[in-house]
Amino acid sequence: MEECKGQSWLREQFAHRLPYLEGRERIIRALRSVFATEGFHEVQTPALQVSPGLEPHLQAFRTELVDPVGKTTLSCYLHTSPEFAMKKLLVAGMEKIYQIAPVYRNQERSSTHHPEFTMLEWYRVGESYTQLMEDCELLLRACKAAALEPAGFTWQGVSADPDLPFERLTVQEAFLRYAETDLLATIDDPLKPSDNKLRQACARIGISTAADDSWEDLFFRIFLTKIEPKLGVGRPTFLYDYPISMAALSRPKAEASHLAERFELYVCGLELANAFGELTDARTQRSRFEADMAKKQKLYGERY
Repeated sequence: MEECKGQSWLREQFAHRLPYLEGRERIIRALRSVFATEGFHEVQTPALQVSPGLEPHLQAFRTELVDPVGKTTLSCYLHTSPEFAMKKLLVAGMEKIYQIAPVYRNQERSSTHHPEFTMLEWYRVGESYTQLMEDCELLLRACKAAALEPAGFTWQGVSADPDLPFERLTVQEAFLRYAETDLLATIDDPLKPSDNKLRQACARIGISTAADDSWEDLFFRIFLTKIEPKLGVGRPTFLYDYPISMAALSRPKAEASHLAERFELYVCGLELANAFGELTDARTQRSRFEADMAKKQKLYGERY
């Protein structure tokens, strides 16, 4: 009798989730259709890596690979994204690739962050980062059609219709519009800005600060409080041209080296994508990686 009750409960739970599973299947089918039309190759790369990704604030799941003969061990990680492995394929000569992959991030648990989730990652060789914006528009419109949501997307009571023209907003414009702050004027050193002027801006607009906050900490205090909830409302928003100190893996803009070729896509106040015109200068990239690992060591006592 207890088994029957358990089966009934499971059926009820599955019935509740079934529409989401069916919608997910339609969306993935639509994504593959878009990429096939655009001439992309779908790839599948290993999830187990020696280096999982070098973002300072991402924590990877660690495991030990045991050699079956010598019984020696090698520390490995589940990838936080398929990025490094896919870039090897680019170097090998593939030019348009995508992957729909499960990825893993430790110490994440919230309504919008989960330790295991599915990521879409794609690359184009020889194209500008603005072409990736056009890709995003195609993909979101295909997702809307596949999800059978004629009015567009909704989240936490906010709606956005991807059939409308997407908003394109620079980071500087967003800070001026929603936080009444001239962000670029707070930057004294483009690569390592000090916190003084941005701390003054926080005090002026009512944002609390801590004595050890860096310029980047203050940036996110303002951004998360004043700006992010306003992005992607009514229609999706591309937030682009980040200060070069927040370049991550992106290259400087040719016509404005204090800015990076980076954008994020927001829908209903939620970030859905982070994209770059990729940095290909090996010396600069190594320097950034070393700085990121030094920061990770300082904050979390670990480096990859």
